[in-house]
Amino acid sequence: MAENTDISDDTADVTNEETTSAATEAAAEATTETPTATAVAEKPAAGKAARATTGKLSAQELIRAFEAEQLKSELPEIYVGDTVKVGVRIREGNKERVQPYEGVVIAKRHGGLNETITVRRIFQGVGVERVFMLHSPQVASVKVERRGKVRRAKLFYLRDRVGKATRVKQRFDR
Repeated sequence: MAENTDISDDTADVTNEETTSAATEAAAEATTETPTATAVAEKPAAGKAARATTGKLSAQELIRAFEAEQLKSELPEIYVGDTVKVGVRIREGNKERVQPYEGVVIAKRHGGLNETITVRRIFQGVGVERVFMLHSPQVASVKVERRGKVRRAKLFYLRDRVGKATRVKQRFDR
């Protein structure tokens, strides 16, 4: 383990020497050609150039790149009021299967990698709601069974309704 630390220290020393020498050369050129006020302004730019050439990414750029890899591209257009069938991956022991969960989308939240939908269904006379992260590996598939015609962004009023009153009109134009 100590050997690995020594190796990383050696590489860190090499990169520090390279960036230090590049910064001193840039500062020397700046002082000979321009006044000292400009030389001070040139130092950070030389440091940024040295950092950019080493191939390091900022934390935000790393996060954006990782999130872009994780996004699913084959998701359908999902709207509130739609009846969807979500295939959920379930692990039982060493086996994995996909279980369908069908219900009405009553809410959509967030965007990008964190996009979620809340799906409500009635199971044995009891209302059950589940929140699915659309880009999660646990969600195998999402299929829109029928489009709903609603005038609200959130359909939480369906929680108070029973029986046929929970039906959502079907939309044909989308």
